[in-house]
Amino acid sequence: MTYAITQTCCSDATCVAVCPVNCIHPTPQERAFGSTEMLHIDPKTCIDCGACADACPVDAIFPVDSLPVAQQEYATINAAYYADREPEPAPDGPNFHAWDEPSFPRVLPSDFAPLKVAVVGTGPAGMYAVQDLLLHTSAEVTLIDRLPETGGLVRFGVAPDHPATRKVGDTFARFHTHPRVRMHLGLDVGADVTAQELAAHHDAVIYAVGASADRTLAVPGEELSGSISARAFVAWYNGHPDAAPDAIDLSAERVVVVGNGNVALDVARILLADPDGLARTDIADHALAALRAGKVREVVLLGRRGPEDAAYTRSELLALQHVPGLDLVVDDHDPRTGAAIDEAGSGTGAQGKAALLRDVTRDRVDWAQPPAPGRRIVLRFHSAPVEMLGEEAVRGVRVVQSSGERTIRTDMVLRAIGYRGVPVAGLPFDETTGTVPHEGGRVAGQPGTYVVGWIKRGPSGGIGANRTCAAETVTTLLADAVAGALPAPRSAPKAFHRLARRRTRGGSAALSR
Repeated sequence: MTYAITQTCCSDATCVAVCPVNCIHPTPQERAFGSTEMLHIDPKTCIDCGACADACPVDAIFPVDSLPVAQQEYATINAAYYADREPEPAPDGPNFHAWDEPSFPRVLPSDFAPLKVAVVGTGPAGMYAVQDLLLHTSAEVTLIDRLPETGGLVRFGVAPDHPATRKVGDTFARFHTHPRVRMHLGLDVGADVTAQELAAHHDAVIYAVGASADRTLAVPGEELSGSISARAFVAWYNGHPDAAPDAIDLSAERVVVVGNGNVALDVARILLADPDGLARTDIADHALAALRAGKVREVVLLGRRGPEDAAYTRSELLALQHVPGLDLVVDDHDPRTGAAIDEAGSGTGAQGKAALLRDVTRDRVDWAQPPAPGRRIVLRFHSAPVEMLGEEAVRGVRVVQSSGERTIRTDMVLRAIGYRGVPVAGLPFDETTGTVPHEGGRVAGQPGTYVVGWIKRGPSGGIGANRTCAAETVTTLLADAVAGALPAPRSAPKAFHRLARRRTRGGSAALSR
């Protein structure tokens, strides 16, 4: 028996570090690490020890012979990754692990005075940095979040029907109560306290504030009522404090989603999910009630390019094909779509994304008519939205396709085309990339200030990508400490904690620990 990695893989390489036979790839030391959609177990090398399954923070690893029907494809996916690969060289020496966990040289002497470090943001990026500091140094950490709950995108960005992915938050939660951590929730750096005040009380500050705005389509009608960002919709169904319970109207029968990445698949799936099934998750009560009363029966996903270039991961599309009572349809309006799928199905590029659609129904949809009976998701490739139609509210989307233009009737459009970082008070900002300029995580021109996560590298990469990103930033910080490049704080962190308790929104010290 062998193990297989499945849909919820976060690629943070915890499993790689515990594997005794080097059977999980790509490892952090391999060039392909970070570029694949998931990690893979070599069935020919796996010795069925189960160490990887025990270590996985998101419960993504299972014995092949116990995979449920909906996940049996992952046995093939794992094996296929090794079909044309040369065997990895055996490790050298009894204590050498070429596949060890991602790490950077630690340069802080053991007798170095404990650093006082503030980390702004409790999502995966910030918590990987906190974990690194606590496990590898004697640093004392001030952990800050503007929201009254921890977790960032793990809490407010992951769909509620993906509880295994959310489990990574449990891994981080143990650090919230660490004896060298003081945590302040509901404290907004830039509004409640300034970046200068934060820096004045700490040796270093790491900003892990993510990307909290949306990319725009820049098409006429984008601001009409009924045109909503997918980020706002996800925040609404996850109960984000900034999302009003009555912010979303689900009276439309057809919803058009612009984009075909994983977020697009998430919102489509939630819109059409069985409310009784969602009731067993931690979806917000107001969202569950609205979905029960809603009229959505069809969700159309628009992709500018073909199925071979779709932005979603193969694992998320596979999962979508196994949702009970939900039909998946490919709009066969463009001959290039069918050609790409047929070519993939014939063997050329058989592991590509187009190949996953070879058994999916194809149909020429009449968009002037109401949705067909039942619940279905329609994948419409080679379609670029150029205008949202309507006077005060959305009544349709005009798209450009190979044969000209087409209008799709709809009263609701979700824009799922990506996130964008916003300026951080007191820090430089690159408007083009939506990031803070940095070198190895060190903010340009501001000694003692660092960034990690999406505000550092842009909104790309999943949960696991933040682990190596955080390691790089922490290594830069420690190197600066040894070089004497960190500015000396003017006040002690204890003074900051008193300041924070006074300024925590609502005046409640209960949100500070």
